Amino acid sequence: MPKEKPELSDAMRKKLSGSSREKKPISGTKFTIAISSAKGGVGKSTFATNLALALKQNGCKVGLLDADIYGPSIPKMFGINEKPKSDGQKLEPVIKYDIQCMSIGFLTDEKTPMIWRGPMVTSAIKTFTQQVNWKDLDFIIVDMPPGTGDTQLTFSQGIEMNGAIIVSTPQEVALLDVKRGIKMFDKLGVKILGLIDNMSSFTGDDGKKYAIFGEGGVKRTAEEFNKEFLAEIPIDPNVGKFGDLGKPIVESDPNNKISQIYVNLAKKIKSIYF
Repeated sequence: MPKEKPELSDAMRKKLSGSSREKKPISGTKFTIAISSAKGGVGKSTFATNLALALKQNGCKVGLLDADIYGPSIPKMFGINEKPKSDGQKLEPVIKYDIQCMSIGFLTDEKTPMIWRGPMVTSAIKTFTQQVNWKDLDFIIVDMPPGTGDTQLTFSQGIEMNGAIIVSTPQEVALLDVKRGIKMFDKLGVKILGLIDNMSSFTGDDGKKYAIFGEGGVKRTAEEFNKEFLAEIPIDPNVGKFGDLGKPIVESDPNNKISQIYVNLAKKIKSIYF
């Protein structure tokens, strides 16, 4: 019989969480919120961009940090084609829709693959958190990559993370990774603000609601891990359309039902910290 893997010791948890070293906020910011899923293809970047815009609509000063080094999405979703300026010491964030933005995609051609090992990824993340001139931000929203690897550890060990939001579709294959992500943040000592059921259903022309990826899985997972269930966000073709055009739906159509879900969620998140 294979031996059961031992639980992490308290010393190892302390080492992983970085609690033995001083964690600092990202300079120029008050609160850092990670948007994670541990699974690709669940709409995490779409969520991060629209949440950032919704927080702005709630009167907050917001930054958006694209921490997905291998698959940056923010340049496309915000329609940014310019490179950040630099004074030789620090990079200036690119400002779009009054959001301060930074992404590896601003520094490379969009067709160039980032064939980097872990240490290079860690170095890039440290550059974006230590050498970008973020200015007077209430929130910086961090669009995390899929998985539970170097990027997540780099943030959790050295940066004061004020919360994480887990995004998933209700499909069981996605929730398998989500559960790993929840356990990761718990072990790293990062507070999970709650879970989002993204692309929860689709309403057809016949007026019927179709649960394309299953139903209720994210809410059940939230209950299983004693986390808050924050919202359901249904499928709306305009979300993808406006994202591809570089003007996310909260910015392009603020009265849309989906936009109002984001605005109400942003209001709730703001109330937690202010």
